[in-house]
Amino acid sequence: MSHSELDILVVDDARFSAAVVNRTLASAGYTRIRHAHSAQDALGQLTEQPADLVVADWLMPGMDGLELTRRIRQSDEACNRYTYVLLLTAREGVDALQQAFDQGVDDFVSKSSMTEQLHHRVMAADRIIQRHNRVQTDYQRMLTVNRQLKRHALIDPLTGFGNRQDALRALQNTLKQAEKRGGAACLLMLRLEDFEALRAQRGDKVMQQGVLAFSRRLRQSVRPMDHLCRLQTDQFALITWQPHIDHCDPTGFRRLYEGLNHRAYQTAAGFLSLQVSMAIAASEGTSHAEQMFEQALAELDQSFSERRIVSATANV
Repeated sequence: MSHSELDILVVDDARFSAAVVNRTLASAGYTRIRHAHSAQDALGQLTEQPADLVVADWLMPGMDGLELTRRIRQSDEACNRYTYVLLLTAREGVDALQQAFDQGVDDFVSKSSMTEQLHHRVMAADRIIQRHNRVQTDYQRMLTVNRQLKRHALIDPLTGFGNRQDALRALQNTLKQAEKRGGAACLLMLRLEDFEALRAQRGDKVMQQGVLAFSRRLRQSVRPMDHLCRLQTDQFALITWQPHIDHCDPTGFRRLYEGLNHRAYQTAAGFLSLQVSMAIAASEGTSHAEQMFEQALAELDQSFSERRIVSATANV
C-alpha cells in the first residue's frame, strides 16, 4: 500500500490543530485524507466508508477519543476489519499511556511534539496496517479453504476452527516441539456458560451468530500462530507454544479473559452477553495430550464459580 492508498480520517473539533495534522500528512505524501469535526461525525463517516487510520484528538466535546476508539473497535469486530487508531493528546505519563492502550488505542502522539513525531508514527502505522491486511487476506483465504474442506473431520463448519480431533493432533505436535526444542505446550480451555439455557431463550439463529462473534473476537485476540479449536457446541481450546512454562500463567491470559467477558456480542437480534470460563494446563513435553485436556476441563467449574482463570499446571 503506497502513501496515496492509505485512507486517513482526521477527527478534531479544533480547526487549527486539524490543519496542522493535514499539512503534516500531506507533506509526507498522504493524499486520501478526510476530516470529521466530532467523534459522532467520524462514526457516521466510518459507517459509510471505513478508514485504514483514524487520527483523533483525545479531548473533544461530547464523545472523547477513548469512547470513539471503543466504538470503532466494536464496529471492527462486527464487520471483521481493523482500523488503526492514533490519538493526539496533551496528557503525559504512564497512567495516560495505560488508559489509552486499555481502551484499544494503537498509538498516541503528544501535541507538544506533534509536528516532529506525527509523520514517523503514521509511517509506522502504515507498515502495521499493511502487515495486518496481508494476514487478514491470508486468513480469509484460509476460511475459504476451510469451508471447502468442512466435509472433512478436522474442521468445525461454523467457525472454521479445528474440532476435537484436530485439537488433539495440534497439542500432541506442540508437546513434541516443547520436548525437543524447549519451552512449554500451553492448553487454554474455554467454555460458554449456560449455553443451552441461552439457546432455549434466544433461539438457534441468535446463538449461532453469538458463537461466530465470539470466535471472531477470539481469533483477533490471539497470535496468528496460535491454534484454535471448537471441541463441542460450547467448548473451545487455544493451543500455543510458550518459550517458558512460567508464561503459561493466568496473568498472561488476563487481558484475553477480560476481552471475552466484559463486552457483549453483537447479533441481528441485539447484543448477547456470554460468560466465558477459562482453565489452563501446561507441560514441558512430558504429559499426554488427553491428560491435559482432562485436567483443564476439570477446572472449568471452578473458573465459572470464581469468575477467574484457573490453572491446572501444577498438576500436570
